[in-house]
Amino acid sequence: MTYKNHFSEKISNEVAAQLPAIEFQGPIRIIDREEQIEAACAELRRWPLIGFDTETRPSFRVGVTFRVSLLQLATPEQCFLFRLNKIPLVKPILQLLEDPHILKIGADVAGDLRSLRQLRRFREGGFIDLQRIAPEWGIEEKSLRKLSAIVLGKRVSKAQRLSNWEAATLTDKQQLYAATDAWVCIRIYNQLLKTSKNKNS
Repeated sequence: MTYKNHFSEKISNEVAAQLPAIEFQGPIRIIDREEQIEAACAELRRWPLIGFDTETRPSFRVGVTFRVSLLQLATPEQCFLFRLNKIPLVKPILQLLEDPHILKIGADVAGDLRSLRQLRRFREGGFIDLQRIAPEWGIEEKSLRKLSAIVLGKRVSKAQRLSNWEAATLTDKQQLYAATDAWVCIRIYNQLLKTSKNKNS
C-alpha cells in the first residue's frame, strides 16, 4: 500500500520539540571485546537492511579532535554498539560495511564513513543516505531529528550527543540514544518507501 505524500518541506525546532518521543525498545548489545565481534556480525548479516550511525567524543577545545568512538548497527529488532575506542575495526565489520547486498541506512553517511576510514581504509558498499534521498519526497531538511519529525511525526532526543563516548562504561541513556539514532533510520527509510514521491498522487 502506498500512502499519499503529506510531508512538509521543512519543520521548525519549536514544532519538532512538541512531538511525541520515539525510542528504540529492543535489546542493545555492547561489543567491546574482540571475541564478541564475529557473532554480532553474523547476526547482522542475516538482515538485508540495517541502520547505521557513528558517535565521536566531542572536543571543546580548538584544534583538538578525537577519532570515532562508536559504530552503531541496528536491525529492526536489536542494536549492536561497537566500541571502536576499545576494539579494532576488523574484517567481519569491514565485510558488512563493504557488502553491497546489505543496505546500510544512515544520515550524513559520507561524514560517518570519513571518520571510520581514519581507523582503517575500506571500500564501502550498499549505503543509502537519508539526506540525499529525502528531496525526492520534497523534504528539504537534512538532520536526522528533523527527518524523523517530518516523516514519522516523532521526536528523537539530542540530549546525549555531546556526552563522552569514550567513557569507561556507556550509561543507559547513552546506549539508548546511540541505538535509537541507528534504528530510527530504518523506520524513516521504510516509511519513505511506503509513501508516494509525488505530493499530488
